[in-house]
Amino acid sequence: MTTTKAAQKRAQAKVEYNAFLAGCPSRQLLDRISDKWVVLILCALGGDNNPEPPGAAHADAPKAMRYSELSRLLAGVSQKMLTQTLRSLEHDGLLTRTVTPTVPVTVSYELTDLGLSLHHMTRGLRNWAQTHMAEVLANRENHESRTS
Repeated sequence: MTTTKAAQKRAQAKVEYNAFLAGCPSRQLLDRISDKWVVLILCALGGDNNPEPPGAAHADAPKAMRYSELSRLLAGVSQKMLTQTLRSLEHDGLLTRTVTPTVPVTVSYELTDLGLSLHHMTRGLRNWAQTHMAEVLANRENHESRTS
């Protein structure tokens, strides 16, 4: 019996990933990255902090942010949810957490290359939602008036 190196096993598994299958681990990843807080954290760390008109160029560069900055920027996120989401993104290798021994201790978060590649997709999702929200609201209103 031959042994397969870990890299070969990962390469083989990558070919076999299929999110339509119940047991595929990519479903867990899709569940994680489709969370609104994940999308907003990736956009924030990716430099998309300012509201921008549809079709505007993305001049802001990715940057490290402190926990308190993220907390202020993400209106409505609880401390528990922000902490859990940041930990899960770090666990998945999408961001790095850097602790600087100052008084008080400074903790900052920054996208990894993997996180930056996902940020490019979440930026589009966020922009789509902002651009088409009026249409969605109108459709909801029309639907509610037809079903009432």
